[in-house]
Amino acid sequence: MIKNNDIQKQTLQRLSEYEQAIHSVLCSGNYLRGNNVAAFETCYAQFIGTQYCVGVANGLDALRLILRAYCELGVCKSGDEIIVPANTFIATILAITDNSLVPILIEPDIETYQIDPDRIESAITVRTKAILIVHLYGQCAYTETIHELCQRYALKLIEDNAQAQGCMYNSHTTGSLGDAAGHSFYPTKNLGAFGDAGAVTTNDLLLSQTVRSLANYGSQERYTYQYQGYNSRLDELQAAILNVKLLYLQADNARRKQIARYYLDHIQHADVVLPIIKDWNAHVFHVFPIRTAFRDHLQTYLQQHDIQTLIHYPIPPHKQPCYANYNHLQLPITELIHQQELSLPMNPALTLEEIKYIT
Repeated sequence: MIKNNDIQKQTLQRLSEYEQAIHSVLCSGNYLRGNNVAAFETCYAQFIGTQYCVGVANGLDALRLILRAYCELGVCKSGDEIIVPANTFIATILAITDNSLVPILIEPDIETYQIDPDRIESAITVRTKAILIVHLYGQCAYTETIHELCQRYALKLIEDNAQAQGCMYNSHTTGSLGDAAGHSFYPTKNLGAFGDAGAVTTNDLLLSQTVRSLANYGSQERYTYQYQGYNSRLDELQAAILNVKLLYLQADNARRKQIARYYLDHIQHADVVLPIIKDWNAHVFHVFPIRTAFRDHLQTYLQQHDIQTLIHYPIPPHKQPCYANYNHLQLPITELIHQQELSLPMNPALTLEEIKYIT
């Protein structure tokens, strides 16, 4: 079976380095808030291009903590609105509603699958406080139009960078384009840990301090709690693994681009819609999404030929049972994508023989 994302194969390629990192943590006796986390926060902030990075437990918490911090700082209050793409993983929406904020779902551009900038302004109201963009599938969602709207209406710009570590916009890395960004290091990500892990990046000192406090039970000083916080911390083991993987992220992303280029050059079928790539620097191919009206048939066919594909995602957030109050919405572009999208195998460990066979 050619796996969609062969984590085991990727791990074995650098096994000795991971074993050394883990051994070092085990021998240190320090498993939380130690040197590995501090080193990762420093190195990842430098990689992203921000002044501050706060390691947290996972990507959902990263977004949740950003919005909670803005609530604590008076930027947002219960009932305020956050503009967000309708075509996204549910975690983006959960982070909004968990803070008693209201997601305003915007249709994507069918060519890029990212939020359509031309649809945003008409959705802005007096209750709008932020635009939360998602660099979905590893492609940059930021545009100058979105930046100008944030400036014109005094809105915060938040990035969901869970799928796009290393993606660029001009000379800037995604995760540094807005006021704050949430990152996921779930094992399948371009920069993946060996379990759940996440981070917040920002150039806002007060925001970073508030996020760090909220993630530590609401405390900056031991046993004194300024906020009713959470327990959401990046642990030493995951940080040690991420410190190793960060060294290879650029090379791994380059390999993903080579695989994507091969797919684009060699897949030719009237019933298959390939992704449109306008800027190769602005894509790191977390997944390689194709679309077809015969999605289920194609997925079954590939499975029968030992090729694992995934669907990102079969049911959009506004049609989920947990958001019954949104089920009435008709978002035809989002719904079309979720009905037709199929992700071909995409990971740096794929061999030329494997991608030839898939093609």
